[in-house]
Amino acid sequence: MPAPTVRPYRRDDRDQLTDLINAHVAAVVPGVSVSVNTVLSDLERQPREFITDPWVAERATLVAEQRRYVVAAAHLLRYRSGDEVAENYRDAGEIDWFVCRPPASFRPDSEEAADQLMAACLAQLARWNVRVRYADGAVPAPVVHGLPRNWPHIRVVYERAGFRHVGDTEVILLAQVAALPAPAPRPGTTIERTLGECGTRFTAHAGTRALGFIEVDTHLARPERHTRAGGLADIGNLHIDPSSHGEGLEHRLLAEAAAWLRLCGADRLLAYEQADDAAAIDLLLGAGFRELTRTDRRWEHRPR
Repeated sequence: MPAPTVRPYRRDDRDQLTDLINAHVAAVVPGVSVSVNTVLSDLERQPREFITDPWVAERATLVAEQRRYVVAAAHLLRYRSGDEVAENYRDAGEIDWFVCRPPASFRPDSEEAADQLMAACLAQLARWNVRVRYADGAVPAPVVHGLPRNWPHIRVVYERAGFRHVGDTEVILLAQVAALPAPAPRPGTTIERTLGECGTRFTAHAGTRALGFIEVDTHLARPERHTRAGGLADIGNLHIDPSSHGEGLEHRLLAEAAAWLRLCGADRLLAYEQADDAAAIDLLLGAGFRELTRTDRRWEHRPR
């Protein structure tokens, strides 16, 4: 086999790059894939990142190619140094995502391609002369962010290059909407449906007092980007007044949300919790959720 070569992304790489990204997405969340249009748009701008994307000054996409086949790819960002940029992003560089074929006995050079691509990424960050170097796994698909535990081959590449996990670990949970609690009357309690910060909000009231609320988002993908995520929704917020803990209000709100999601044609619901919040995780597991994966947020280049 010829040695892999690393070069800037070209538009005619788009189909192979999309296939490589979708292979990684499929290992994290079932039934989700992205289109070529989604990938191309993400290389130019990331509208879902409405806070951080305006801070980006430069973008670069690199691929590792072997026999005219894209075996690894990475997307890099350089953030501006102005006062409008949050301090931890100011003059920072980031590997926004990095994907590569996992090593295999019949393809021993896949590890070489990944290491060559990582070396090129670090060289680009050095040319940008950034203050700090971050890494993530935020491919342009719903749910996929941080470094999912389902990608041990990427973790090895990051760690070998000197990146260290310095942030939190997030647990991603998934439930079949049909398995969530069925709505049940709760005397003295009413449910109001309104627009919330992160989707449609269902608020439980006792008289004029709000006891808690849940928000569900059924727009995990922008329609014009043609992401295959039909039937998928997520919990944007779930809050219960401390005085109402232990009264089963969480299950009532989940039941109301589930009834609405069935009307929307959504059949799966995602939730996200910090790994150290055992009570929140146990609540969701008891309501019909299952742990889908864990993902490690915030990686920083700290070579030993």
